[in-house]
Amino acid sequence: MIDLDTAFIDWADAFENGAYIPGSAAMPEQWARESLSLREQLATTGRLDADIAYGSDARQIMDIARPAGQSRGLVVIVHGGYWHKFDKSWWTFLAKGALARGWSVALPSYRLAPAVSIAQITQDIVQAVTIAASRVDGPIRLTGHSAGGHLVARLLSEDARLATPVFRRLEHVLPISGLYDLRPLMAHPMNEALQLNSELAIAESPALHAPLSGVALTLWVGAEERPEFLRQTRLLCERWGVVLPGMRGIYEPGKNHFSVIEGLSRADSPLTDCLLHSD
Repeated sequence: MIDLDTAFIDWADAFENGAYIPGSAAMPEQWARESLSLREQLATTGRLDADIAYGSDARQIMDIARPAGQSRGLVVIVHGGYWHKFDKSWWTFLAKGALARGWSVALPSYRLAPAVSIAQITQDIVQAVTIAASRVDGPIRLTGHSAGGHLVARLLSEDARLATPVFRRLEHVLPISGLYDLRPLMAHPMNEALQLNSELAIAESPALHAPLSGVALTLWVGAEERPEFLRQTRLLCERWGVVLPGMRGIYEPGKNHFSVIEGLSRADSPLTDCLLHSD
């Protein structure tokens, strides 16, 4: 049984973003075009290591983009899509901000539901970060959007830790508009793809686990997002803030679930500044 009162909540609507954002249908193609343009530029200058395998599945690959000069460290950007959509090729444009600030950026694809469970997707990201860290020296920053926000938060859950040498390099985790309690998704039509049951939803919900300490954590969400995404951010702040007193929750004014990620594409945005806060 789901441990929530769902009788009076339309969960399909609660997690719906596109219907509430004008022009949203055209946005993915625009992201794809911008990303292709950047990949072509990076490849021309020899600054893109493309399709690096971190596992045996065709989707277990990533790109690593490198800055023009000496790399200051590694940023990993994990894409969203409710764990069953998209791949790395749509999101390269988000690397622009960190690249301009001198950081290398890894963008992993990962296996998708229903072919694999969310637990297996979590392990994909653990492995992707581990392989990226073996290729780029220096401190590590993790960020991800929506489902990607969930996945980077999971890496700070006590049961999903990275190998100690990699974890010691991790300085900041910044989930953007993440989902931290997956139990409501059991009542959503997309659960036909996600295949969550109570045991798996609890196991994969960062808000239902204790966090690891020693890493700066900032939760970022657009102030104009759907109420459920605001609630999920507040929930993790309440649960983890007790044991992580330096944790912050930032509600960016005027931003919705899609526009909130655009800051990563600009070197001087508040979002990029926050991600690279010890820059």
